[in-house]
Amino acid sequence: MTRPAVFVDRDGTLVDDPPPGYLSDPARVMLFPGTADALNRLHTRGFLVIVVTNQAGISRGRVSWDQYHAVKAKVDKLLAAEGARLDATYLCPHAPEIDGECPCRKPKLTLYLRAGAELDVDFSRSYWVGDRMSDLTPGLALGGRAMLVLTGHGAEHRESAEAQAIPVVADVAAAVSAIAARQ
Repeated sequence: MTRPAVFVDRDGTLVDDPPPGYLSDPARVMLFPGTADALNRLHTRGFLVIVVTNQAGISRGRVSWDQYHAVKAKVDKLLAAEGARLDATYLCPHAPEIDGECPCRKPKLTLYLRAGAELDVDFSRSYWVGDRMSDLTPGLALGGRAMLVLTGHGAEHRESAEAQAIPVVADVAAAVSAIAARQ
């Protein structure tokens, strides 16, 4: 049986993305307020919560694989401390200027299609939540709904989102409240 999912971006959406970007130090990982509770509310409503993240810092040599995994473990630990979890994480480690065109880099659909197949996701009942248009356009292409959060780089993408009638909300907690209101 297929299930709906909420596909979320990591840096700038679930966690702060401190300057200069390329989050590589687990000590700097900070969940945005209300994130764990929001993810719990999604699970209670039957949604899978799936992170899809571009991590070009790996290819650019700004983040090692060990650092990426340490940051991911810290995110998981902070969520678990509040009784929350992610169902899966999919990442693209490629940088276009180094690796060329990549089928797994958002906004391409490869990682979403893989998640859909592996986790039996119903895209038509799913949502995409992120702070950049590249986090959201895959959802529209796959027949789902999208929401831009104003955390991270959201303010830079607000005009573009509004032009496409994509709802703009303060943060992940507000996105989950909006999703719950639509059910």
